[in-house]
Amino acid sequence: MTAEVEQLVSVRNLSKSYRRGSQVVPVLEDISLEIAQGEFLALMGPSGSGKSTLLNLIAGIDSVDSGSVLINGIDITTLGEGELANWRSGSVGFIFQFYNLIPVLTAFENVELPLLLTGLSRKKRQEHVTTALSLVNLTDRMDHYPSELSGGQQQRVAIARAMVTDPSILVADEPTGDLDRQSAEEILALMDRLVREYGKTVIMVTHDPRAARKAHRIIHLEKGLLVADPSSTP
Repeated sequence: MTAEVEQLVSVRNLSKSYRRGSQVVPVLEDISLEIAQGEFLALMGPSGSGKSTLLNLIAGIDSVDSGSVLINGIDITTLGEGELANWRSGSVGFIFQFYNLIPVLTAFENVELPLLLTGLSRKKRQEHVTTALSLVNLTDRMDHYPSELSGGQQQRVAIARAMVTDPSILVADEPTGDLDRQSAEEILALMDRLVREYGKTVIMVTHDPRAARKAHRIIHLEKGLLVADPSSTP
């Protein structure tokens, strides 16, 4: 069996830079790492180290300068814009620090949003949304608006939205950064459950060492370089 099949994510010699006026600012330099199916990985490092950029490249929402990103054997860097959008909608769930819920939509409607891009019937969408909200223990809040929910509840809605299309990868950018300690612990426990019971692969950017310790493995980035052995454990 090839490494591409054994590993869900295979990043090879990846580099990325941005232009700032006439300057070219390198963000990631020659990054290579493997992420297994069902792994909970934490990306740590100071601000500007390239953590979120690496997360975005793995999720297919930014483009590389050089190198490859293989997901389940597919090099997503070779996909056209439409192909990439289709791949992303079925393969990746996004969890953000500030939830990114739409204020005028209920919890149910927020979770349903990704399904509106599919060909599912209304009945099937309702079934999927109810299942996702049940998974995060919020079926009793499905008709509530974000303003009527606590921060922890809003993040659980966001996780349900990320899960509703049954993606293989969940990318989380500082998912506990706006939460109190108890709510953060609950969100991390939920993410761990998604890995253990549902086989999801979670890639999480965090500044918080307590959050990172919940992961199976921690990778440190500094000035665009890996500064720890990617096979090391927390």
